[in-house]
Amino acid sequence: MKLGALDVGTNTVLMLVVEADQNQRVHRLADFSRITRMGRGVDKNGRLDPDSARRTLEAIVEFTNQARALGAEKIVTAATSALRDASDGPEFIAQVKARAGLDLDIISGDAEAELSYLAVRHGLPINPSEKLLIVDIGGGSTELIQAEPGHDLVLISLQIGSVRLTERNIKHDPPADSDVAQLRATIDREIDALNWNYRPDRLVGIAGTVTTVCAVSLGMTQYDSAIVHGHRLSLAEVTRVTNLFRTLPLAERKRLPGLLEGRADVIFAGAAILERAMARFGVDAVTVSDQGVRWGLVWRELKRAP
Repeated sequence: MKLGALDVGTNTVLMLVVEADQNQRVHRLADFSRITRMGRGVDKNGRLDPDSARRTLEAIVEFTNQARALGAEKIVTAATSALRDASDGPEFIAQVKARAGLDLDIISGDAEAELSYLAVRHGLPINPSEKLLIVDIGGGSTELIQAEPGHDLVLISLQIGSVRLTERNIKHDPPADSDVAQLRATIDREIDALNWNYRPDRLVGIAGTVTTVCAVSLGMTQYDSAIVHGHRLSLAEVTRVTNLFRTLPLAERKRLPGLLEGRADVIFAGAAILERAMARFGVDAVTVSDQGVRWGLVWRELKRAP
């Protein structure tokens, strides 16, 4: 069967199209991505920014049409933090139904974390005896998943993300010392409030912030998911790249190889979440996953199929 998976995030709209055989071997047919900044201003205003909502709707319609043209028999969906938080989210959902013929599903933070776990479990060669910590850094929220052999999954969604924290904490270009101190204090406070006494054997990082840190670390002039997916970044390298984002003004950040222009203004806050999480949980490296929620949607749907 051919299947589409739509992930409408706070910063990016993603559409994956795959073909799965009877043995659930999956072949990627297409992977569409567009930065639309759906969550712009939602943290402050509680409503969607009209221009961002329009761009997001246009991307959804375009990607849906492309998925159907490729033969997708079904399109499964997930909308995350921005639409969870926006009071006019239901109106946007109705527009998606009218324009794209899709029932866009606004999922909870826990459901988002479960999809991230499915993506990691199926997408990376994981030793079943390893204690995992999965960190999914989005624009509006960050999901943390403990996966320990012999224990139930522990899932949590924190209200910190690259867009949300940039809008709250970053007031200068490049960020001032006061901005950085406030940002890091916010991240540490959210993580410390969990009271997790957990030391993973491996930390896996998912979503665009982590893949962007990796691409910039590697100096990629053209993004290659085959190289990024599964790559191991040391804490020292994550810290180096995070400090690079911090010290460069936006105009220079935009010229960094591996950094898409639409992420340049929020990438420091996102990278800081990754760096602080690694330090807080005592890990010296992160394994990068290029397969996030959209892949989790695919694996969940295949699991449900008769």
